Amino acid sequence: MKEWNDFYVAVTGAAAALTGLIFVGISINLKDILETPILTVKASVSLILLLSILIFSILLLVPQTSFKLTGIEFTVLGMIVWGLVTKADLRIYTKTIKDYKKHHLLNLFIDQLAVLPYVGAGILMLLGLEKGVYLIVPSIMISFIKSVFDAWVLLIEIKR
Repeated sequence: MKEWNDFYVAVTGAAAALTGLIFVGISINLKDILETPILTVKASVSLILLLSILIFSILLLVPQTSFKLTGIEFTVLGMIVWGLVTKADLRIYTKTIKDYKKHHLLNLFIDQLAVLPYVGAGILMLLGLEKGVYLIVPSIMISFIKSVFDAWVLLIEIKR
């Protein structure tokens, strides 16, 4: 797993920076976001996705951790993240007016694509399959893209 070290160092730094920027963006439009309960949940999903990238990348940077322990960590934390994100997305979906339900259903699907590979990676690692690490890459990419899109909505679109 040492060959992945530079990748996870870069990902950790990017996730930390973007998480900080989302906090700043939320604080700039805090009044508007708090007035719309769906936006507070959307902001929390964005933060969960970025914090997940940060936490999972840090776990992979811990030296001399057994592959099996990493698999356990990924499976357990992946299930927690999946539960939090799914609960938040379902809350958004149920409170959304009919005209925007399809849009939020797409968001729910994208969020599933972002978090479920962490669980899959953990299970594959538990089975001793090192190729499970490759499932983390799409999770990271989708999470970054989705979080930046959500940040755009929270920073710019909210004012339109």
